Formats: sequence, structure tokens, C-alpha cells
Amino acid sequence: MNDGEISIEGGGTAPAEESTTEGVVLNPHAQVCLQQLLRVWLGFERDLSKVPLLRRIDLGTYTVEDHQIFLRNIRQQVIEGSRWITRTASSFDRDHSEIRSTIISHAVDEHRDYEMLEKDYVASGGQLEDILNMERNIGSEALHGFLMHRSSRPNPIDLLGAMWIIEGLGEKMANSWAERIQELTGLSGDSTRFMTYHGENDSDHMQRFYATLDSVCINEEAIESIVKTSKVVARLYRLQLEEIEYDIQ
Repeated sequence: MNDGEISIEGGGTAPAEESTTEGVVLNPHAQVCLQQLLRVWLGFERDLSKVPLLRRIDLGTYTVEDHQIFLRNIRQQVIEGSRWITRTASSFDRDHSEIRSTIISHAVDEHRDYEMLEKDYVASGGQLEDILNMERNIGSEALHGFLMHRSSRPNPIDLLGAMWIIEGLGEKMANSWAERIQELTGLSGDSTRFMTYHGENDSDHMQRFYATLDSVCINEEAIESIVKTSKVVARLYRLQLEEIEYDIQ
């Protein structure tokens, strides 16, 4: 099998675009789900290119101040990430114990990521108390509320759709963003450690994603719920970046 291809149970392969899924075998329902998720991702990526703050990265006008604003606004979402992931794990019953263990492991990996982000902020010239005092913006409030609601439901397999979007940002975009930001601003790697870390490690998280998708996506209902949640999270994540709070609180 070539790099970037996924085996379909029963023979044949399908391109996985930017995903690195070497050696993964998916059942037919999981394969259909993944194909639909790829379409959601492509739309999400296109929409992100229109967000003003991220557009500046593409245009070459992104500044140190923009970077500080970006870090201040995503910190709360990063903090809340471990909360909804842990809540998700606790909502799976004993028949899904292996999935619960996988999710707990994921939460352990990321529950202190916000500290890395805070160090990036200080390294870029910001004051620690400014990022510590920053509240969730409107988009972050909406995203957090949705994820906590869905994660409280029994056996919330649909949150694989959330993982697809959020972890996909790390796997597919974080490294290129970090490199471009350093190029444009003259900041050192100490200011983009959060992005670089996720660019290097989220591919491993996505391998867990594919394995979990294969185990839970076994019918049309599962496909619909996972894909719908991915669409909602994509829209709310974009909203979080559109509703940027520029002023220090």
C-alpha cells in the first residue's frame, strides 16, 4: 500500500489526501464515514483561509501582535479540551472500555498543553497575566458548550467528528503555520512550541482515531452522527477564530 492510502476491508484502496494512515484497515462503513469526513475537512480548510487573522498568514502581513492575539484567544479552548475529552471517556459504558481507555490516554497527553501555549505567549513578548486573565470569546463559548453537551450523552461516538477537526488542525496545518509565523515575525521557535508540538504528535493521535473509527462506525446511524458533529465543530471552530477579542482583558 502506498503512503496516504487506506485499505478497505475486502480489497481496494482509497486515497486519504493528507492523512498518514499507512497500514490501517477500515471496515466498509468506517471507510464511507472517512470519505465524508474528508469532504468536511476540505470545506473547513477552505473556510479557514477566509478568516481575517489566518488570512494574514497567507498574505504575509501577520505580525507579532497578531500572534499574541491568536494565542490569547485559543488558550481557553485548549484548557477546556481536556475537560470535554475526559467527560467523553466517562460517558462510555463497560461495553466500550477499550475506547474509554484510549480517550483517557489522549486526555493525559494533552491536559497541560495550555502551559506550553502560555510560554509561547511570554516568549513572543506578552505578559503572562494578560493571557491568564483572558476569557472565552463568543465562538469559544459556543464550541465549549456544544462539546460538553455532546460528551455528556451515553456512548458519544459522534465526538470522533470533533477529534477529526481539532486533531486534523495539528496534523495538517500546525507545522506550516509555525514555520510561516516565524518567517513573517522574526520570532524564534520558542514562540510556536504549541503548534510545533501538535504538528509532530497529532499524527499519532490520528492513528488512534482511525482504529477507534473502525471499531465504532459499524452502521449508517454512526456515520451520520460522526459526520454531523464534525460539521458542527468545524463551523464553531471557525466562529472562535472569527470572533477574536483584540483587546487585553
